[in-house]
Amino acid sequence: MSKLAIDFADIAAAHTRIAAAIHRTPVLHSRTADQQTGAQLFFKCENFQRMGAFKMRGAFNALSQFTPAQKAAGVVTFSSGNHAQAIALSAQELGMQAVIVMPEDAPAIKVAATRGYGAEVVLYDRYTQDRDAIGRQLAEERGLTLIPPYDHPHVMAGQGTVAKELIEEVGELDLLLVCLGGGGLLSGCAVASRHLSPGTRIIGVEPEAGNDGQQSLRAGQIIRIDTPQTIADGAQTQALGQHTFPVIREYVDDIVTVSDPALASAMQFFASRMKMVVEPTGCLAAAAALSGQLDIQDKRVGIVISGGNVDMRRFAELVAPLA
Repeated sequence: MSKLAIDFADIAAAHTRIAAAIHRTPVLHSRTADQQTGAQLFFKCENFQRMGAFKMRGAFNALSQFTPAQKAAGVVTFSSGNHAQAIALSAQELGMQAVIVMPEDAPAIKVAATRGYGAEVVLYDRYTQDRDAIGRQLAEERGLTLIPPYDHPHVMAGQGTVAKELIEEVGELDLLLVCLGGGGLLSGCAVASRHLSPGTRIIGVEPEAGNDGQQSLRAGQIIRIDTPQTIADGAQTQALGQHTFPVIREYVDDIVTVSDPALASAMQFFASRMKMVVEPTGCLAAAAALSGQLDIQDKRVGIVISGGNVDMRRFAELVAPLA
């Protein structure tokens, strides 16, 4: 097998590089969740990260390694929202131009925040247009450097600092549950976990409607699907990346899926019991534990909450029927 895109040394270097630009997010506990599951759950709360999601880690790690010429020209990316905001904020802090390709149906709060960080937003139809092609075209036409939302070694290494912090704080885990879209977070966390807690079973969690990762892991090759219809807008990806998939295939034990109702239920739990706003995508890993579909009895379980950027009106719609 060829060398993987990242190793733990890359994650450790990324952590040092981004330390001053990110929050070391809290690890929270819930006695109710522990009683409900019969496990000891450790919630790594990236919803409290700067710009509201883990994406700040990978974005800043990538942009901070630009050459002077790349910084002068600027960056382009495509994202449904969290990576968009992370690139926009990182570019602003590093003094460079940012152009962000975003779907027309992205949450309004994410589009507004991206523009608020000074980025130019280019909208597209996620169901009929190819965001990769749009991003590559803009990069070529304007001389921008394209930093994709997950399939980039510097992005992956930055995201791996989430698991590094978690395990450094709570010690070795029996199980680590990580949200899965394109695989940047899962691949980075898998590398960190294998180094710091070798006995941990690592499971990715994706939407039931978009199980391309699950299919890919079972098939041993990247499986591409149509854009999934799910409330987890940050995981409406069509395929794992060329860099992320080999890492996932090497280190991840399994990939499971959760339904949209399970995501809404997890959102309601976080709001009512832990007083937190968590976006649907951010609930993927937690929903797998709280729904009871995994046997986690008597286990120490790390759960990555990936973000909290959700429009308040949409948030109310999703949690109110469960109240």
